Amino acid sequence: MDMNFTPEEIAFRDEVRAFLTERLPEPLSAKVKGGKRLGKTDYELWHQRLNERGWLAWHWPQEHGGTGWTAIEKHIFEEECVAAGAPRVLPFGLNMLGPVLIKFGSDAQRAHYLPRILNGDDWWCQGYSEPGSGSDLASLNTKAVRDGDHYVVNGQKTWTTLGHFADWIFCLVRTDSDCKPQAGISFLLIDMATPGITVRPIITLDGEHEVNEVFFDDVRVPVGNLVGEENKGWTYAKYLLTYERTGIAGVAFAKTGLAHLKDVAAKQMKGGRPLSRDPLFAARVAQVEIDLMAMETFNLRMVSAAQSGGVPGVESSMLKIKGTEIRQEITDLLRRALGPYAAPFVPEALDEGYNEPPVGPDYANPVASQYFNMRKVSIYGGSNEIQKNIVAKMMLGL
Repeated sequence: MDMNFTPEEIAFRDEVRAFLTERLPEPLSAKVKGGKRLGKTDYELWHQRLNERGWLAWHWPQEHGGTGWTAIEKHIFEEECVAAGAPRVLPFGLNMLGPVLIKFGSDAQRAHYLPRILNGDDWWCQGYSEPGSGSDLASLNTKAVRDGDHYVVNGQKTWTTLGHFADWIFCLVRTDSDCKPQAGISFLLIDMATPGITVRPIITLDGEHEVNEVFFDDVRVPVGNLVGEENKGWTYAKYLLTYERTGIAGVAFAKTGLAHLKDVAAKQMKGGRPLSRDPLFAARVAQVEIDLMAMETFNLRMVSAAQSGGVPGVESSMLKIKGTEIRQEITDLLRRALGPYAAPFVPEALDEGYNEPPVGPDYANPVASQYFNMRKVSIYGGSNEIQKNIVAKMMLGL
């Protein structure tokens, strides 16, 4: 969606573009645009360069290292980064834990952890879901029992994204079983090097090692690592999830994906003419573009409200539902546009330096992996079915 920017906003956009041209390495951008695998060092490099410029925690308050940008400036920055092929900034420390510590953490926790998040000293992962406790997160069973100045943690977390790289994990744990489930949960910060923690890989459908299961066997955690109050973790968890769900919508990523889809549809032929001129296919592309334009406007309203001191609420659930549906539709249409070329999937082709001739167009190989990967976005962060229940309850009173 084209927007009418003010001269000041145009100048800011030019500043962002100049920074990206100067500081985003071309090989890294090529990896992102080509759908190649990114390693830990790729994420750390971009994290460091954004932090050096002071543009890393653009959604934090200025007193904690934020930028003070307006809603439009945040929108411009995100769009330009995605369009340039910058790696996504991993959300666990910056977008999830950071806001929780800023709002609910102690002064000592903010003073210690926030600078380390910005500097990249700590790589965080999220310990929420468990086997049997995914969308019904309040049923979690990982327990933390107070023992003097420590908690002793036992249990299991699953679907822990990039947990094999993490130094720390923020965890929901049960500290009281004699009350309703939501009332007995606490929020702990746990050093992944603590004895008793085991990380095991989960290999997903596309052959990737992105997620893990994490086991806790008599893990001792200092009481000072409790965020906020004991048994109030559900409040902090919900606050964190509003930020996660807003990010999952991925407006900028959807816009870049739609542009790529249109480009592919213009190149692929059906019946002697470009697929983009096929009425049925063109209608589906038009519908997803309309939905994306509406979602972008809604997202800007949310960002603007947050700028004025508001906190994402049920709107984040609405944005998560529509955003994930749009991203899934774009990858589905891209798969359909490529036809049989979307079927071959060579995992090694996603590695940097793979030089075998591609099967079909050079942009075909990542499509299967991207399609598979997008299947999960309507599930994690609270499944879309659960989000619809939240909307029905909070907005419609059902």
